[in-house]
Amino acid sequence: MNRKYAISPSVRSWHVKKPIRSLTKAQAAELTREAHSYHKEEREPPGIDYGVDSRPGLWPPENKADNPALKNPLLRQERMGCGWLGAIFEWEGVLVEDNPDLEKQAWLTLAQEEGKSPPPAFMLRRIEGMKNEQAIAEVLCWSRDPGVLKRMGSRKEEIHQALQGGMYRFRSGSQAFLNLLVHHKVPVALVSTRPRKSLERAIAVIGIEGVFSVIVTAEDVYRGKPDPEMFMYAAQLLQFIPERCIVFGNSNQTVEAAHDARMKCVAVASKNPMYELGAADLVVRHLDELTVVDLKNLADIEAVELEPEKEMEASAEDDRPPSTSVGVYDGFW
Repeated sequence: MNRKYAISPSVRSWHVKKPIRSLTKAQAAELTREAHSYHKEEREPPGIDYGVDSRPGLWPPENKADNPALKNPLLRQERMGCGWLGAIFEWEGVLVEDNPDLEKQAWLTLAQEEGKSPPPAFMLRRIEGMKNEQAIAEVLCWSRDPGVLKRMGSRKEEIHQALQGGMYRFRSGSQAFLNLLVHHKVPVALVSTRPRKSLERAIAVIGIEGVFSVIVTAEDVYRGKPDPEMFMYAAQLLQFIPERCIVFGNSNQTVEAAHDARMKCVAVASKNPMYELGAADLVVRHLDELTVVDLKNLADIEAVELEPEKEMEASAEDDRPPSTSVGVYDGFW
């Protein structure tokens, strides 16, 4: 019964080396993951949101324009393409000729009628694009009574209309660009801080009734520029997401409001030089310089937003003195 078994050297080495080989592979894989994570942090600085979830199984990223509720796959494909976009236009200085002196003269005349001090030039520049009631209450500080604000705002519009004389004409290239959008079936909205009656009368004068799918006027919103309320409401009525709306304006207030609403902005250099409108996504002198391809390229760009808190934390970490300690991983061998 006392049998002795001899174990060959190959079997003995297999039983001994297999655990060592497995441990070595596990440690090597861990080092590889750490190196990959280190290089990824170098390539992607902290504080920037790339809009892509790096976790496995979540690629490609979600398309904001997609609507799973649509039963027709062709409609869903059309929405996700860059051709699905809406255009939001301002009125004066973009589609029709604008005379800024008339606006200033209307405010000065109103101040004289109300016995107020004439507003200085810097204050007149600040209230550009605001609603009349908003400008009177928040900037000019003439009154905060709702009844007085409504009366003053209406009277200011009456003065402006009298100075305007009911004469409107297209800016060069504006009518051709509108016809181009209508031909390509791009939905068009019009926003303005003018009263609806005045705006509809002006539209009838130049003969473009029925061009605009949506018209947003002073009666529809509480605040004017630089608040993005007008543009957000127009996009809601057009049934487009903000990222697929392109705003056409002629001031930095418009650019600021459009970007706050996550929309693209094309600035028309009608009253400001082109170099002052550099914050816009595109700057042109006349609208007929644009093509539908330009608009599709704008709608195809996904904005990269910075996260201030993370960026500040990262800068704080960068200000720390470098560490002199050296970490040594001695469990590899």
